[in-house]
Amino acid sequence: MLTSSKKIHVRFNEVDSLNIVWHGHYISYFEDGREAFGQEFGLSYMDIFNEGYKVPLVHIDCQFKRPIAYGDRVEVHATFVNTPAAKIIYQYELRNLTTKEVLATGRSEQVFLDENNQLYLVNPDFFIAWKKKVGLL
Repeated sequence: MLTSSKKIHVRFNEVDSLNIVWHGHYISYFEDGREAFGQEFGLSYMDIFNEGYKVPLVHIDCQFKRPIAYGDRVEVHATFVNTPAAKIIYQYELRNLTTKEVLATGRSEQVFLDENNQLYLVNPDFFIAWKKKVGLL
């Protein structure tokens, strides 16, 4: 399994009047995890775009376990889920850095679109090569 992580310090503008992180920011934290993964393992959005593809999200979910508050330090873990389908799938975990409590979990799926925004139904050659390079094939 390939996993990347990124530390996040919760900012004031991310919380509501109850001092709780607004639910939409959890998805942003997942995005931070995807970007960290891409940078670490050579599968960034620009790496994919430079190969002639876009990878829009087609599904994302989040299970909220514990509230996150202003000033909390959390860590997002993004784990690549290997699948034979022409998709990029990640699982996420948000943990409090101090208590190690799991705050949220989630999953996202992205598909490949070519330069004409047509759905690509098979794994692109560059993606197969990337999987081989990182030991997934």
